[in-house]
Amino acid sequence: MATVSHVINDTRFVSDELIERVEKVMEDMDYQPNLLAGSLRKKKTGTIGLIIPDSSNTLFAKISKKIEDVFFLQNYNVIVCNSAYDIKRELEYLRTLRAKMVDGILIVPVTLESDHLKKFKRFGIPIVILDRSIPGINIDTIIVDNFNSGYNAAKYLISLGHEIIGYIDRIYDHSHSLERKNGFIKAMQENGLLLDKKNIVRGGFTFEDGARAAKELIGRNSGITAIFSFNDINALGAMRGLADLGLKIPEDISVMGNDDMPFSSVYVPSLTTIHYPTEEIAGKASSLLLKKISDSNIKRPKKITIPTELIIRESTAAINKTAV
Repeated sequence: MATVSHVINDTRFVSDELIERVEKVMEDMDYQPNLLAGSLRKKKTGTIGLIIPDSSNTLFAKISKKIEDVFFLQNYNVIVCNSAYDIKRELEYLRTLRAKMVDGILIVPVTLESDHLKKFKRFGIPIVILDRSIPGINIDTIIVDNFNSGYNAAKYLISLGHEIIGYIDRIYDHSHSLERKNGFIKAMQENGLLLDKKNIVRGGFTFEDGARAAKELIGRNSGITAIFSFNDINALGAMRGLADLGLKIPEDISVMGNDDMPFSSVYVPSLTTIHYPTEEIAGKASSLLLKKISDSNIKRPKKITIPTELIIRESTAAINKTAV
């Protein structure tokens, strides 16, 4: 028994002949080590918890894939949990992951509330927050520069001559969407322009939500010459809604999104957008969590901000004066 244990765990010298004999028997018996028993001895389970708010969202699917790829190479398994933007589900998943003794947790929180995360941190399980900036919490955080995403989007549309711009906002306020809108408003203010309240509507997370939002914007103000959406899905839906109204893109109205989802480049016309560095977010978050797992003495939390990039495609153009 001891010899088999040493062969499996490589904890003591065992001759090549014995290793071959043990491995042959393991293969014949299709033997699998008892991971639970090993975890109790080592106080490590080789598992990571990942909580995301919407597994059907392409952005979060890309983040999940990158995280699984990184941890697979480090011999970790990833338990993916979909909170569905429900704080109760998020809390239940945190409890479940703690019960399963995961070695660390990556989370895209549902809300800006931090009490449950502060409490969970006391259990000693390393946590890294992705894509959300939560005030008053000392937990490692990886975010993108959402303020400059909105700022650069507005700056680009203004450079094309657009002054009356519609804005499709997130259905619920969150740190990243608020920062994006604040950056957009800042760029407009610097150019002596106003993002009028009637030119802002709330969108959702489906193409249909984007189509509805675009129609509502044009219904409120037919003078709008460009629309910016907080995400690509709503932007593409907006393009459909505008087509239903008989408007041509970008001849009559420009449309711009945020995220740079894969389908945005193949849509006709292809979507001008802000590239959201999902793989870099996931890679840096994974690397940070691995460091926290390997060295429990790292106490000072890090906050890493990743820049975004303007991607110019076919859905935006200089303002058509004759159409205004």
